[in-house]
Amino acid sequence: MFNKVLVLSVSAGGGHTRAAQAIEQALSQMQAARKVRHVDVLKFTNKVFHDLYSKAYIDMVNRAPDMLGWLYNQFDKPWRNERLRLAFDKLNTRPFVKMLQEYDPDIAICTHFLPAEIISWLKAKRRLSCAQAIVVTDFDVHAMWLCRHYEQYFVALEETRVHLEQLGIPGAKISVSGIPIDPIFAMPKEKSAMRQRYGLDPEKTTILVSAGGFGVGPVQNLVSSVAEVRHPTQLLVICGHNRELKNRVDKLGAALPRNCPLAIKTFGYTREMDELMAASDVLLGKPGGLTTAEGLSKGLAFVIVNPIPGQEERNADHLLEEGVAIRCNNLPALAYKIDRLLDDRSRFEAMKSRALALARPRAACDIVSKLLSLREGQISPE
Repeated sequence: MFNKVLVLSVSAGGGHTRAAQAIEQALSQMQAARKVRHVDVLKFTNKVFHDLYSKAYIDMVNRAPDMLGWLYNQFDKPWRNERLRLAFDKLNTRPFVKMLQEYDPDIAICTHFLPAEIISWLKAKRRLSCAQAIVVTDFDVHAMWLCRHYEQYFVALEETRVHLEQLGIPGAKISVSGIPIDPIFAMPKEKSAMRQRYGLDPEKTTILVSAGGFGVGPVQNLVSSVAEVRHPTQLLVICGHNRELKNRVDKLGAALPRNCPLAIKTFGYTREMDELMAASDVLLGKPGGLTTAEGLSKGLAFVIVNPIPGQEERNADHLLEEGVAIRCNNLPALAYKIDRLLDDRSRFEAMKSRALALARPRAACDIVSKLLSLREGQISPE
């Protein structure tokens, strides 16, 4: 058992935070630590740096995704520019460093590269003695995740492990765990029961859309495109806290012709994503790391639409290569592509079976188990 654990995330997009929450829950369920603290590192930086990481990122996702992809590729140069980046990050994270030293954890578990980089530097300077675990939250690993002082990396795929080894990370310090998701996704829930609970047609193919990184316009366009589908289908649209989006999609659904084979049901913010995924057959949208891992755990086929250049493009590549996804780059053809998939039931069922085979719903618990085994083996920090 650990005495004090620090779980560190960064609120740039929701994935890093959700991965940290999953690990936090696993630590609690397994009674693996006497004290666990989950911290958003951006709360221990200055306002300019905070806005750069969070607001600027979301703005680029929605308004300039191609620029985001260009930056992703420009900075994906292993072991280059690390000194310059570290100097900039050190300058803006002094309150975070102070918090780290005051809390003095046994281990810090990082679901974002920013705290991992700072902790690596502190360990090198012998200003911090805790162990460090780094949890990569996409299928590929970007150069900015690379550190020199750590105890363990956790990655999603065997291919990613091989990639890290080729970049100089010792194989013994890499575990293929999958991406950590809420442990509740590991609980089996019967599809027909979930459809009954949410007032859904038990027979219709069910497609789940999460607004996620979409703005209002793209989600509406997505829904309008699906309305052309030929197969009897029900579309579940998760709108989160965006009431305007929910109202607009509700109006689109109400305006559908009576003979339309598509039915639309909207949801606001929900904590029951595991149940809605269990009720579904298809996940439609962008392949963020956490959402993808959740969808795999429920055996969903993926219809990928305009992934964000960079990490989502790479996630999409892996899903396509593994045979669990199709991709649509042109919304006017979306209904056609969905119908074509549903016409081939054997392919559709094979995609869902393959998704279940790839899933690692217990990743968070597996990460905690590995860290406990390292603790018991008295693997000391570098």
